[in-house]
Amino acid sequence: MTLTLAPALPNATTAPTRRELVGLDPAEIAAALVETGLGDKEARMRAKQLWNWIYVNGITDFMAMTNIAKPMREALADGFAIARPEIVSEQISSDGTRKWLFRFREADRPNASPVDIETVYIPEEDRGTLCVSSQVGCTLTCSFCHTGTQRLVRNLTAGEILAQILAARDRLGDFPGLSRPVDGLVPEGESRAITNIVMMGMGEPLYNYDNVKKALLIASSGDGISLSKRRITLSTSGVVPYIEPAGREIGVSLAISLHAVRNDLRSELVPINKKWPLEELIAACRAYPGLNNARRITFEYVMLKSINDSDSDARELVRLLAGIPAKINLIPFNPWPGSPYECSDWDRIEGFADIVNRAGYASPVRTPRGRDISAACGQLKSETERLSRKQREALEGA
Repeated sequence: MTLTLAPALPNATTAPTRRELVGLDPAEIAAALVETGLGDKEARMRAKQLWNWIYVNGITDFMAMTNIAKPMREALADGFAIARPEIVSEQISSDGTRKWLFRFREADRPNASPVDIETVYIPEEDRGTLCVSSQVGCTLTCSFCHTGTQRLVRNLTAGEILAQILAARDRLGDFPGLSRPVDGLVPEGESRAITNIVMMGMGEPLYNYDNVKKALLIASSGDGISLSKRRITLSTSGVVPYIEPAGREIGVSLAISLHAVRNDLRSELVPINKKWPLEELIAACRAYPGLNNARRITFEYVMLKSINDSDSDARELVRLLAGIPAKINLIPFNPWPGSPYECSDWDRIEGFADIVNRAGYASPVRTPRGRDISAACGQLKSETERLSRKQREALEGA
């Protein structure tokens, strides 16, 4: 395991009198500029320029915006911010997975304690996937997930969700003029280091729907970060009322944290099932807007030894999903201190996958990534909570 304490990026601390532009759409940026005294026409023009500098070029300093006159750049720097979070730590796994501990401070609440969240980058031969958090902590208390043992602190803003993407692109050399890390663990070439986004980090994205929606629409904007909606996946444990709006209003790929095929067991593993049981969840999946064979739903299924991994569970899974264009990700359980579960044996996972495959479903077994830095699925918590508490005490005592 490699641990690097990294310096803060430029603008890591946002002055409370300045308004943060990251997370605002062009119309909101223009409106903010009008409030400073600019006319409507000029405000719209400046908003387009700012949008390009922020999302296409990754600029964090107004003075680097060379197509804007210097007096205007100075005025922008006085009234607005284009901040990055502070990077408290960066850990690099032996398999190339990176985990960042990002610290956010609230510009409108300068006396509030900062909050820390984790973001993970997973490089592969044909893609680079960024796992993004939507909340500080989590409220779902899924019994197999370490993140679920951490209390919910608050929702992340749209700007804080986007800032994870921008900061990761900084570190990975994904903006013009930047170089890839010299460790050789990030794919080289002309393609982007980050090609895919998954909302599978800390928190339940659909419990922070408005901010997640806004952030993902900006991330997929053709004249901004410009990620294909097919390469953005929103994962939910089953907040049924927001599944249809997510498909209609955001239009990204959907993943469901399923993990069990019986209501009694799923209510134990994923307590939100008590509110929206399997029958309601599966009905919402069948009605997901745009669902077809080219746009399948991914069902995530963690493999827990002697809990949900029998042949009968596999056959019931096939029956439950019959007729739904789907892919089933089988996830070997990633252990964490104090967990009551064990990972299914490998031959049991293969037997389960065979049954699902024979029924016509793709059922890849997800290779655990970043286990040595607690960056694997369900592990985001332990280092963050310990480090955050110590650092907050130091800050508050300063």
